[in-house]
Amino acid sequence: MRNTGLIAGGVAVVLAILVGAYFLFFRHGGEKPAPVAQQTEQGAAKAPAVVEDKSIPTFDIVRVERDGSTVAAGRALPGATVDIKANGQVLGNVPVDGNGEWVVALEKPLKPGNIVLTLTAHNPDGTTKDSVQSVAVNVPEQKDKPALVVMSEPGKASRVLQGPGVPSDAGNLVLESVDYDKNGNLIISGKADPLATVRVYVGGKPVGDATADDKGHWELRPTVEIAPGRYALRVDQLDQAGKVVARVELPFERGAPDQVAEALKKGQVVIQPGNNLWTIAQQLYGSGFRYTVIYEANKDQIRDPNLIYPGQTFATPAK
Repeated sequence: MRNTGLIAGGVAVVLAILVGAYFLFFRHGGEKPAPVAQQTEQGAAKAPAVVEDKSIPTFDIVRVERDGSTVAAGRALPGATVDIKANGQVLGNVPVDGNGEWVVALEKPLKPGNIVLTLTAHNPDGTTKDSVQSVAVNVPEQKDKPALVVMSEPGKASRVLQGPGVPSDAGNLVLESVDYDKNGNLIISGKADPLATVRVYVGGKPVGDATADDKGHWELRPTVEIAPGRYALRVDQLDQAGKVVARVELPFERGAPDQVAEALKKGQVVIQPGNNLWTIAQQLYGSGFRYTVIYEANKDQIRDPNLIYPGQTFATPAK
């Protein structure tokens, strides 16, 4: 099966941008999207029956670097203390601020292998609550390969937070994420040489430039309107003279913004560069042979299981 790239959703961007965006959004009036009303067989809207229990800790962000260094952020009751656990063992704990937010950079990198991250909140009233969510992380033995990160919650579709990305043939340029914000606007991000200029093309037309930060992370939110459809997505790293020194190019499908926004509200994943149905199934269900589960749930979008495009949104049925 060719590795033509599947895209994971949620907003998976570089470590510093992720944490900054988390606080910028939630501390300046942002709210989490309300649960989407489900349609009954008769077509009538059914209101969500479950009210969120804020005493149960949740993940919002988990970012694992190639060396296992990890940053996580989420929510719990103000004044609580949250334990971060790996396979049941406490890695560290963090206080929850007055806004009900927590963020932590783990002191020690995660070791190679399969790891399940969970949370336990010690609440101000003396109660202890475990997270319903869990985050499965696969840290490769090879340091040049990125980690896979998948968030799961019983009764909901799993969400791929971080995929392997697509590296250039030369240099340090990597296309890590093709994602969307809650309104269906495109977000493209990756790595390059620190402070390098990165230019992105869609269908042969430039859609914007980005500058990598001092750690080599870059992100672009194109302001140019891109009509729904399939394109060649190209990312070039430029030197100071404007010469291309590294390039990544792959197929890409831009979804209709309203349809993408609705799909994300329903918990569907966005296909990430460097993934395929086999690797997604292996991570979500424990076996690559179960790629047919994803295929059957999305066969209206998939003509050939080998041809999956970054930017597509797929349902991932519960185990």
